[in-house]
This record gives sequence, C-alpha cells and structure tokens, in this order.
Amino acid sequence: MELTRLIVKGGVISPGELREVVNIALEEGLDSISFGSRQDIIFPQGFKSLDKTTLGKHHFVYPDQKSGNNIVSSYVSTDIFRNTNWLTGNRFLYVLEEFKEQPKLKVNLTDPKQQLVPLFTGHLNFIASEHEDYWYLYIRLPKWEKMEVYPVLIYSWDLAKIYYEIEKISEEDSIDIEMLFTLVSEALDTNNRTIDKPLNIPFYPFPYYEGMNRMGIDQYWLGLYWRNNLYDLDFLKEMCDLCFECKIGKICITPWKSFIVKGIPKDRKLEWEKFLGKRGINVRHSLLELNWHLPVAMEWALNLKTFLVRTLDQFDISTYGLNFGISEYNRDGHYFTSIVIEKNELPQALESIKIRDTYNVLFAKNFDPNTREYIVHSQDIDKLELPTILIELSRKYFDELGNSTSETTENPQKKEKPQLDIYQCQECLTLYNPEYGDESQGIPKGILFTDLSDTYCCSLCEAPKSNFRILELVKN
Repeated sequence: MELTRLIVKGGVISPGELREVVNIALEEGLDSISFGSRQDIIFPQGFKSLDKTTLGKHHFVYPDQKSGNNIVSSYVSTDIFRNTNWLTGNRFLYVLEEFKEQPKLKVNLTDPKQQLVPLFTGHLNFIASEHEDYWYLYIRLPKWEKMEVYPVLIYSWDLAKIYYEIEKISEEDSIDIEMLFTLVSEALDTNNRTIDKPLNIPFYPFPYYEGMNRMGIDQYWLGLYWRNNLYDLDFLKEMCDLCFECKIGKICITPWKSFIVKGIPKDRKLEWEKFLGKRGINVRHSLLELNWHLPVAMEWALNLKTFLVRTLDQFDISTYGLNFGISEYNRDGHYFTSIVIEKNELPQALESIKIRDTYNVLFAKNFDPNTREYIVHSQDIDKLELPTILIELSRKYFDELGNSTSETTENPQKKEKPQLDIYQCQECLTLYNPEYGDESQGIPKGILFTDLSDTYCCSLCEAPKSNFRILELVKN
C-alpha cells in the first residue's frame, strides 16, 4: 500500500503545526490521518497532488521516495514517566534542533529509564548516560549484522555533527566500528568522555499511556488512542483550538499509534473531559487492548489483533506490563515488543491455493525487548492456537517477574518469598498491598509498589503516587 508520511522530528509537534497539517489533509479530501511507529504522521489514502506553496516547512515523504527517516525521541515520556534526572524536555528540544538536515539513517534519542519509547530501533541509537549531557551510542548500520557500541560517551552538543559524519562514512563498504570511530575522530573535534561503566537498562513493566492523568501538582496529561489508528480530522482541529486556549505548546506522538497532550491546567480538566465525552471518545481502554504494535494500514493485522484481544478477554487474562507485536516475517528480527506474532510468508508454489495463514511466536529474553534477544516459542501454528500460546507466555512472564534472571535452573527446594512493602495514601489512608494489586486499575497481584508507573494514583482520592508512604513490612 502506498503511504505518504510527514516527518515530525522527535515526535514533537505544536498545536499550530498540527492544525496546518489537518487543513492540508482536509483540502486533499481526507477525513483522517494515522500515526506511525517512528512517531511520524501517515496519510493512509495518500495524496493525489499537493500545491507545494501550501506545504511551508512541513517535510513530506512520498511513496516513491526512499530517503527521509524520522528521528524518534522519548521527549513524550519526560515529566510523566521515569526519567534520568538531567534529561529534561527542554534538553531534548535543544538537541533535536541541532539536526538541521533530514537524516537518511534512522536515529533514536532516548532515556533508558522510560519504557514507552524503544531504545534500539534505529541505525544510530543515542541513549542517555548518568553523566549530565553525555550519551551512549549503539550503532547498527544497514549492512551490519549486529549492533556495536561506540567506544566513548558523546556530548549532547556533538550528537548531530557526529551523526552527519557517520552518515557520510556509512556509505563506504567494509567499514567496522573501529574504523568508523577513527574516521570520526580524525574529522571532528568533539568533547567525548570515557565510558566508565556499561549501560544499565532497568526493567519496568510497560506503562499505561492513555486517559487523563495527574502531572505534578496542578496539571494533567492526556493520552489518546484510537483502535483503528484513523484519527478524525475535525476532532483534531477542535483539539488544537483547545490546546491554544489552554496555552499548551506541544503535542507528542508515541510509537504506539497514539498521542499525548501534556500540561493541561487543573482548572481546565473538566472542560477537556466534556470535550471528549461529547464526541464519545473512549479514554480508558484495557491494557489488553492498548499494548499492541501493528503495521500501519494492514487490515489482516488489525483483524488478528481484534480476534486475539476478544478471545483473551473471555479468559480474563492479565497482561499488565507486557506488550505485543504483529508483523510479517522479518528476516532481520528488528522488534521492540515483549511478545511477537510473526506471519509466515506463503510459498510461491502455493499462492494459487487457498490455505490458512500460519504464524511464529517469539518472546524477548526476560520479556524485556531492550535485551534485543528473541526466543522462538512456537512455529508454523494456526491462528486458533495463538490465544492458548499467549496465555501460556503471559503466565510464564508473571512466574518470572522479579527474578534476577529468567534463565535459571529451578531449585527443587521451596523458594523463600520476598518481603512485600505495603504503602498507604496519606490523603485518604487507602492501602496498596502487592499481595492483592489494584483490581480497579487493572494491576494484578504480585506487582510491587515501586514497580508501578509514576502516573499511578490512589484509586479512591486520585492522590499521586508520591503521596504514598510505607506502612509496614509484611513477612510471608
């Protein structure tokens, strides 16, 4: 299918820019737009023609163009999910601004402490270190078979110029990481820093990214997700106007075909809720519905997801902390979800015969996609077998949750259960006991309070997570 993409650098767009894009789409006779996995905007029906004078600064990539990759960033996670202390939203914007020319390679700029945006889906993956303004760089150029670590930490204000130098060098044949580092060092004067310890990526359950959620003391953030990834243009236009009225400067696109509005004033929260309610917008999908990554405009993938979600829902299965991907067979294996359902290619000799599709199921080591290691669980299975396999993997995930490693030989002796801290809300005295979880918010038993998303709030009074204090220590 031919798709036209709009580059949205770092997944960050102002309400004014989004409204301009909506107007262009309306003029082309479209009624909706979609969001892509690299935080870009996609026009499912494509464009028949465009008056170049109306495009302004917008960068469109047409179906016949191979160049033009969007920069992915975890700016969307700042202030609402876990983050590295020094990496603020403004720091992200300053770094993104240094990328003046459209990259030919895929670039990721991410915070390793957040879980919403994948770290390693680019050709060049800049990942924040604990040292202020310094980044690790993980490289896997198009012709490379594996990912390599750049041998030094890179200064924030050198990221862009190092990228552009690598982009030039990447066109050369038979280049490896040592040669690449030597050539970059000879060409540029940079403020590097020695890597004093390897990158540590803590594992946290995948966050809930939808609905109206508290942000700081007097603001909220709103996550919006539409199941079919077809966002109505009239709705978006009205939403942009409401952002103007509330003096909201940025709208953030996620890699999960959704978007987030941050900084809604507390005294305008009701107005936003009425705006959504009048248009029948559902902002509380189940985790089972939300945590899926699908290829854009692939009807078979959406139908398969619908079948699986409905079937799993009948079994009342918890998938808190997991995410799922549906993909056509990928020889490179570049995935970024906990569990992957891979549709097999039909042999050419059988294309003329009507036969049922078959699938492979893979899961990430420790169910953590940042390990970049995938284990094949099942191969060449029928669609009707998939729900049983996903239930099995979900149970395996919870069995292993909290273990230091997932690949350990089971000790025949009884394992001592960990001590569980109970936390209490200081506003209304509601308890959070990990032995029971929080059923009202879809959190299953066994999830420690410290592993909850920073956006967790009291089920009774909506006080933020920071208002909870340890009450007592329960010994099992």
